[in-house]
Amino acid sequence: MYSLSAMNIQKTESDTKRIKLFIKDSKKEVARAFLYILSNDLHEEPFGYMEDVFVAESHRGQGLGTKIVETVIKEAKILKCYKIIACSRNGREKVHNLYKKIGFAEHGKEFRINL
Repeated sequence: MYSLSAMNIQKTESDTKRIKLFIKDSKKEVARAFLYILSNDLHEEPFGYMEDVFVAESHRGQGLGTKIVETVIKEAKILKCYKIIACSRNGREKVHNLYKKIGFAEHGKEFRINL
């Protein structure tokens, strides 16, 4: 049996790449998504985390959400990611259906703590 008091937590750090993909209509940003490139010790390849996908209300229903998410997927493939994780709040059925239509599948649960 191990003694917890005898074990020390150690730390290593690495850089995370952040890519913002966006669409502008004239001078105003009307759609965006962020792709973060992350890695861990379980895989040689990195994985992508897609965050803050947004389409301005005035531009919804025109395919911009699909276009921006598909571009995130292409970028992750170029960077040799083995998967992309995307999160979405409960109750956002249109967003969930879009992700499923593009090829994402529900997998596990997200847990969160606000700091």
